[in-house]
Amino acid sequence: MQLKSKLKSLWRSRVMELVLLQLKQGVTPEKIALTTGLGAALGVFPILGATTFLCLVTGVWLKLNQPFIQVVNWLMSPLQLPMILVFARIGEWITRATPVTFSVPELIRKFHESPGKFMQEFGMTGVHAIIAWALIAPIIVPLVYFLLLPAFKKLAGQRAAVPQHAE
Repeated sequence: MQLKSKLKSLWRSRVMELVLLQLKQGVTPEKIALTTGLGAALGVFPILGATTFLCLVTGVWLKLNQPFIQVVNWLMSPLQLPMILVFARIGEWITRATPVTFSVPELIRKFHESPGKFMQEFGMTGVHAIIAWALIAPIIVPLVYFLLLPAFKKLAGQRAAVPQHAE
């Protein structure tokens, strides 16, 4: 139960406080839900090291709050590694490519040993993973958006119902 309590505390202190701060700054629940959906989808992009840049570019382009989209990106990082294998397998299935045997730790080791050789050996695997991600990400964004929007609207309503003190 200790872990559950810590996770709940982390969720409240890191995520909910950030959502409330966004609401205080006048960000709409819809914009917060969109930022969360995009951060979640971009946070599982199957190329290590690319998610921060993708969130940065998307956030600037759509005028989203950078700290918020990056926090969502950071929260998705535990899922990114296992999703690389999932996306690679789906991409291989879509393209009818022969599955390449690998593990994520092996990929990291081989990349550090020789980036050029790594690209020769696993470049197409990355392309397959990106193809799968590109087909699945447009489902993730609205799914997260519509799942979280009611909660964010409820928070906004609760915040509006509480009398505001002069600061």
